[in-house]
Amino acid sequence: MTTLPAGRASATESDAPRPTVTCVFAVTDTPPPDEAVSVTPGHDGGGPLRVLAAGPLHLIVQDVPAAAFGEEALAERLNRPEELERYARAHHRGVETAASAGPVVPLPMATLYLDDRNAVRALTDRAASLRTLLDRLRHRTEWAVKVHGPGIAHASGAAGHGPADGRSYLRRVSERRRTEREERERALARAHAVDRELRRYAVAATRHRPQSEQLTGRSVPQLLNAAYLVDDGRRAEFVRTVGELARDAGGSAVEVTMSGPWIPYSFARSDEAERDAHQEVGA
Repeated sequence: MTTLPAGRASATESDAPRPTVTCVFAVTDTPPPDEAVSVTPGHDGGGPLRVLAAGPLHLIVQDVPAAAFGEEALAERLNRPEELERYARAHHRGVETAASAGPVVPLPMATLYLDDRNAVRALTDRAASLRTLLDRLRHRTEWAVKVHGPGIAHASGAAGHGPADGRSYLRRVSERRRTEREERERALARAHAVDRELRRYAVAATRHRPQSEQLTGRSVPQLLNAAYLVDDGRRAEFVRTVGELARDAGGSAVEVTMSGPWIPYSFARSDEAERDAHQEVGA
């Protein structure tokens, strides 16, 4: 859940309780038609999604029940996996609707304000940086590329074969570990090479933390979990290059996969900490 500036909804507000609070999904400067927004399902128990003007910007918002979306109540709900998934899907629907007409800055989940006035004021204070970010994202989309490498069992040199004396066994174990390490290093080098090549076609790129095998559902480690911000005009080049890299990796123990295009969540942060986390290609 996101920590917000003064004016957010809280279960411990000292003023009179309000029946609803304003949930903000995204910011855009090219709002979709009101009728398209209003038919998008939002959070359960809330009103229809709507467009809220904030100077030159527009917010996609929803009135949601204050009792259910107070800090403590919301934290308790989001600790339950099924509720978290339901909330995340609703949030993405709002962001996706906002992106249907032009560039969009998705706001973090649980971006809540006491009312429209507080929401407008908070976002208006950031208008300059938000407009700069919207210009940066215009006509660009995010692509995700993952590289998976060999598992431990892939390496040859099993310790169970050969003479059974202790010295021979230890030598085989040492050789197996060296083989596994060398194979891992080759796979990492190939993953780095994939990343270097794809950055040639992107205006920005970032590496996320590799996902665990529990999350990926695969028995091999994830060596690269990267996102690339690509001009729509270079989309075909980027996709073709990923395909070539995947084919080149086909003869090895490394697999290259791609998904997208996505709304550029990975690049839609305007604060300094987030900018430092991304590398501008060519900077």
